[in-house]
Amino acid sequence: MFYLLILAVGAERLVELVVSKRHAAWAKANGGKEYGRSHYPFMVAIHTGLLVGCVVEVWALERPFLPWLGWTMFALVLASQALRWWCVATLGKRWNTLVIVVPGLPLVRSGPYRWLRHPNYVAVVVEGIALPLVHSAWITAVAFTVLNAIVLTIRIRVENAALATV
Repeated sequence: MFYLLILAVGAERLVELVVSKRHAAWAKANGGKEYGRSHYPFMVAIHTGLLVGCVVEVWALERPFLPWLGWTMFALVLASQALRWWCVATLGKRWNTLVIVVPGLPLVRSGPYRWLRHPNYVAVVVEGIALPLVHSAWITAVAFTVLNAIVLTIRIRVENAALATV
């Protein structure tokens, strides 16, 4: 069942990429300017690594499913997905996986953006810890968390600078 969960999350990521590509095209067609493209390949690599790491660690190291941990982490995975798609719905055409700012559009301050400046990244952090721990893949959880912290530090700086131009 864990492998089906990873497959489902992978499929969700592909849907995100389709939505992102469509929204990025809209943003660029409306004068959007892209910022910080250089960190993007690293972000894609660590997110891909998260899914691969979950499968490999559980399979190769025979990680057990511990119900008390697994079901709790599964609930957090579902919550992170709900938060992620709430962010997508709130931002609408402005949401994509790149940092693109369309001139003249005000900052979004509704939905989860009422309380947090970067709620999508909260979803990413929670999912990056919870998804591997559904099946006790703690090495993957730690590795993703450390690498993601590095990438998010760069990403949030880039995004804050880009949003300051609005």
